[in-house]
Amino acid sequence: MNLPGKTPKTSSSPSVAIALGAGGARGLAHIHIVEVLDELGIRPVAIAGSSIGSIIGAGMAAGMTGREIREYASGNLGNRGEVMARIWRSRPASLSEMMSGGLRAQLNIERILKAFLPEGIPGRFEDLSIPLQVTATDYFGHELIVFDKGELLPAVAASAAIPALFKPVQSEGRLLVDGGLFNPVPFDLLQGKADIVIAVDVAGGPTTVRRSAPSALDLMFGTSQLMMQANTALKLRMMQPDILLRPPVSRFRVLDFLKVDAVMAETASIKDELKRQLERAFSGEKTLVPDIR
Repeated sequence: MNLPGKTPKTSSSPSVAIALGAGGARGLAHIHIVEVLDELGIRPVAIAGSSIGSIIGAGMAAGMTGREIREYASGNLGNRGEVMARIWRSRPASLSEMMSGGLRAQLNIERILKAFLPEGIPGRFEDLSIPLQVTATDYFGHELIVFDKGELLPAVAASAAIPALFKPVQSEGRLLVDGGLFNPVPFDLLQGKADIVIAVDVAGGPTTVRRSAPSALDLMFGTSQLMMQANTALKLRMMQPDILLRPPVSRFRVLDFLKVDAVMAETASIKDELKRQLERAFSGEKTLVPDIR
């Protein structure tokens, strides 16, 4: 079977669902995936996202095109002055609020997202044009939480609440942190929901590209990467998506959002890889799970 091309796929074509993984700024590579699906006229029937994947997934589920997401990200993250202005606008409203968490000075991820997300993103899951599932980790409950209804912003904030950097999100008596801790690439949530499930792993891993000794922050994020790799490897032994993509993101740090254009340039090859794997998947061929890069 040929790929749909630039026209929307017909009802007889295989349905597609997509899981967008966790990885901080590395997850900007997800935008390439959205662009390819747009180019081929493929509209996913379901989306699942963890951490940065939940943010890109929310934009996609709201009806934004890959081009719109790229332009928005480049215009708002590639400009240091604009980034600092938005972070300043998301600062605590009072000294007492700033000190409420003690001297740890963790950022409020809900305020940050409210300052950065496009205005067109709906307030509730029910108003999205594509069904979306968002993961978070229940810190004291020791379990994965999956959101798919109700208020969207708190769910996405919980999914992206990187420990030690952002304050956990309180929800229904639970303390929620980064969804990537328990489920870095939530393709398992899409099993049975589409003929073809695409999973995009942007966790990356510690790299020796930089010769300087890793800082304490690099070590913290690097060990998180290793944990996410281990979790994903374990899940892949039990089940596999139809397509697994791993863009070359390891040289970028978790917080390298200002390098949005560099991330996009370095990971552009994933577009052709997705097209090749979609061609195989639409023709019924099996694809191999790639190594972590």
